[in-house]
Amino acid sequence: MPASVRSGRRGMRASAAVATASSPDGRTLLRRLASAPPLTLRQTGPYTVHLISTAAGPLGGDRLSLDLDVAPRTTLELGSVASTLVLPGDGTSEMLVTARVGAGATLRFTPEPTVLAAGCEHRLLVRLELAADAEVLWREEIVFGRHGEVSGRCHARFDATCDGRPMLRQEFTVGGDPAVDASPAVYGSARCVGTTFLTTSAKEPVVAEGVAVLPLAGSGTLVSALAADAVQLRSRLEWGERTTLTPEP
Repeated sequence: MPASVRSGRRGMRASAAVATASSPDGRTLLRRLASAPPLTLRQTGPYTVHLISTAAGPLGGDRLSLDLDVAPRTTLELGSVASTLVLPGDGTSEMLVTARVGAGATLRFTPEPTVLAAGCEHRLLVRLELAADAEVLWREEIVFGRHGEVSGRCHARFDATCDGRPMLRQEFTVGGDPAVDASPAVYGSARCVGTTFLTTSAKEPVVAEGVAVLPLAGSGTLVSALAADAVQLRSRLEWGERTTLTPEP
């Protein structure tokens, strides 16, 4: 059943939600799975959910939201079956993802990339609230336009807190000024940018070609990567994730 939908001249409003609960024997149960096109959710495993696009978008003017509530001592893995194509339209589109991860809970958020079609204006907002001993791997990948086209514009912001204290505040813009984006100090010749936030703390900073693994000031790690294409970007992010989760002795 749709969580909420409203469409019209100003675009579509749609929200979806996932909530977990713990069974008496300690298994993870999905107690809520609410969808609204284009955000359609399907359970694909005991604690795995995939987003399946059932309408084009987001288009300019759309406001979409996804709410995740991971109960204490439960696990949720959320992915998507295909990339999200952000299209131009009447105004700025927005995707807001809000997640709460309880004590002893685990969240793995690994959707396919967001592709910024030429002419789009998009906001990508993440608000992540963690209990002190929650475990999270949160990956975001952005592709600068479809093959052979210039990138649309996207403003992305990520806010993570642990027991009410800030862990990470990050924001960046893609497609604002082609000359600035192409600067070696920004994206250079890259066509994709991606980050992975992990609650696991890397022992030390690690920098390789196109990727950096940076321990955060308090706890946790941020893996950042640039790449020529989505395949290379995924490879670099996964390398950074493995470096963080299974460091060499």
